[in-house]
Amino acid sequence: MRLVPLSAVKEGTFLGQTLYNNQGKILLNKGTKLTSRYISKIREHGFYTIYIIDKYSEQELEDIIKPQIRRKAIDTIRSIYNNFSIMHQSNINSFKKKKLKKESESNIDMIQEMTKAIVDDIFSQPNLLINLVDIKNVDSYTYYHCVNVGILALTLGIGYGLNRNDLYDLTLGCMLHDIGKIFVPKEVLNKKSKLTDEEFELIKEHCEKGFLYLRENTDIGPRPRIIVLQHQERYDGSGYPNSLKGDDINLLAQIASIADVYDALTSDRPYRKALPPHEAIEYIMGSGGSYFNMALVKTFLKKIIPFPVGTVVKLSNGFIGTVEQINSEMILKPVIKIFRNKAEDISPFLCDLSREKNIVITDVVYEL
Repeated sequence: MRLVPLSAVKEGTFLGQTLYNNQGKILLNKGTKLTSRYISKIREHGFYTIYIIDKYSEQELEDIIKPQIRRKAIDTIRSIYNNFSIMHQSNINSFKKKKLKKESESNIDMIQEMTKAIVDDIFSQPNLLINLVDIKNVDSYTYYHCVNVGILALTLGIGYGLNRNDLYDLTLGCMLHDIGKIFVPKEVLNKKSKLTDEEFELIKEHCEKGFLYLRENTDIGPRPRIIVLQHQERYDGSGYPNSLKGDDINLLAQIASIADVYDALTSDRPYRKALPPHEAIEYIMGSGGSYFNMALVKTFLKKIIPFPVGTVVKLSNGFIGTVEQINSEMILKPVIKIFRNKAEDISPFLCDLSREKNIVITDVVYEL
């Protein structure tokens, strides 16, 4: 399967990954043959990018965690956010508040248990690479984003050599890193145009408010909470809320910030379309030493595949083909199944870019 903008999807192709609506219910199942009506339905539900299966990309991509675990984590995060959001409203009666608090405590216990299970599973597979972009619709972005940031940060943390206890705190803090956004008006969070200075100040408050809320209402420990507080700090001091610089920023928060930015860049947002993985990686690479700790950036680049299996790419010699296999030691030089020379279809053959010094990938192709 391959990741394509919805604008490039043609009728008759097949959906490569199940889509869910903003309540977590199945919208369309994997394998559905896409008609114009289905494509319109997908667009109406806030998706701008999807996975498809066509004759150019029949490979299966496996998630780094089991799909049912990811779904359960997303649903739990959704419940935590919704309960917390209602609880802080002033007009809620004490009985309902007590009931929601009990539900939230149960959900917090559940996400802690799930975090531990995810860490233990991935920790036993230290050579795993991220080969899949998580698809989110606009309305459910926050819940999917939190889970994905946790998984991305965990993968980076393992590559950087963190111990298991550090990884528990890192992953849990990332799962909850945006909890303070329950205090930000939805019309600001989902605004399609540029934020005003006043609106951006509201956004910036989510770090400190989330930290304080977890400290006062949960038994979440100090290290996950510091991630919530500091994940928007930047290595050069240009971040918020406290303009911390360098190693004054907690290491776990530094890792979270890279995972947070990468997942945000590869996600569709109300104000811009998602970047393909290789462009997001270029941004992270270019920000090493300024926004991000360069040592962490170098580790991250070894764990994220810029051209996942199934991606259709154009090469510097004019050939077009599908990424068939990743060379783990040279992830920018995968094995390509060539099927077209410029505008002419040809008999397919394999080209291992790791053995071709003068041929590189120049672009990702969506329209075929």
